[in-house]
Amino acid sequence: MRVVKELVQEDIRVSVFSWNNKYILKFELGPLEQTFKLSEMDVLEETELDAFLIGDFFQKVKDRFEEMGISFRRQLENL
Repeated sequence: MRVVKELVQEDIRVSVFSWNNKYILKFELGPLEQTFKLSEMDVLEETELDAFLIGDFFQKVKDRFEEMGISFRRQLENL
């Protein structure tokens, strides 16, 4: 597995890997994680992956983290 890029954006750790002819985009916030896989054939240049770090897609990632956090905290409270 090759690390393509690692950065922190708006408190979310973003790692991009290349593995098995796929790009793996991993978003982490605290104990929560979201992972997306796409074929390397769908991306002409690695710089195109930056489109996943802005705009509507990244906003949806942040929104999903908020939903996940609420669900996780509720479950922890019910243990």
